[in-house]
Amino acid sequence: MHATPDATATTRERGNHGNDLDDLVRADGLVKTFGRFRALDGLDLRVARGEVHGFLGPNGAGKSTTIRVLLGLMRASAGRIEVFGQDPWEDAATLHRRLAYVPGDVALWPGLTGGQCLDLLGDTHGGLRSGARAELIERFDLDPAKRARDYSKGNRQKVALIAALAADVELLVLDEPTSGLDPLMEQVFQQAVRERQAQGVTVLLSSHILGEVEALADRVSIIRAGRNVSSGSLAELRRHTRTSVHAVTRGRSSGLATLPGVGELDQREVDGRHASSFTVDAEHLDEAIGLVHGAGIHTLTSEPPSLDELFLSNYAADPALAGGRGNRGDGGGDSVDPSGPHGNRGRRGHRHGIRGARR
Repeated sequence: MHATPDATATTRERGNHGNDLDDLVRADGLVKTFGRFRALDGLDLRVARGEVHGFLGPNGAGKSTTIRVLLGLMRASAGRIEVFGQDPWEDAATLHRRLAYVPGDVALWPGLTGGQCLDLLGDTHGGLRSGARAELIERFDLDPAKRARDYSKGNRQKVALIAALAADVELLVLDEPTSGLDPLMEQVFQQAVRERQAQGVTVLLSSHILGEVEALADRVSIIRAGRNVSSGSLAELRRHTRTSVHAVTRGRSSGLATLPGVGELDQREVDGRHASSFTVDAEHLDEAIGLVHGAGIHTLTSEPPSLDELFLSNYAADPALAGGRGNRGDGGGDSVDPSGPHGNRGRRGHRHGIRGARR
């Protein structure tokens, strides 16, 4: 079942997940341990129907572990997770017919051609949408006649992306999906994701490319040390950060130095005019701009914080955790091999065959 483009637009305007019925993915207090190591430490996550949801955090923060639990590749140690209202560990086979997954490092069948790999991946969901396969092959500039063993990393990634984007599914789970793609192909990817969202598809996008998430995401969750530390639309998250302002005025902007919320103030005279540069929090932005306006504006530039700044601000308090480490164990959560001695991948993960997983 697909939402209409109007419904998707409503999701964008709403800026949050609304009620629980709108959530395709729900995680509450999710915990995953590997022996004494705690990869997920009470993580909460909501992905609303029809949205592109950015899932951010450095290596070791717990992103890939969360996605593996979401896909039913490993079982949570505690907490609850639901996808389409079902338990992904108990109902993985059913859920995988309704979603498509692209990992950051795709492994294909080396002796098959790219086209044959697409057919096999498409069969996981009962085939690919009519016309979409050929269109995406052309847009991603993929040679489907070449064998997978001869593909570069970027071309292997293209095969998985084409299969996922052409599938008739309701949810796309994309974990570092553009790894290995050149900037031109990244633009093709972004456009294809927007088109699928307009058709009602929900997207969970985990990426280290913050500009990519900023360009696509309706809402963002930032995780640290296995916990969600910030969630909301970019506009909501920016309310807790600072805007950069640069103004050139006819007179001197008085009062900025004593206005609460203003920082990094630099005022000087340039060619007979007065230049002021400063940062200001959201609560005092209107008042600061009013003081600038009172001095007679010649030029004014106001820049909201970028997603990079939002991300970094959530890690500034504890630099050790920016690398995904800290007091959680000997290494980052995402670097743990789930098939190792402490893993809980089990026979379910192998039997159901998530696309892109090692075969």
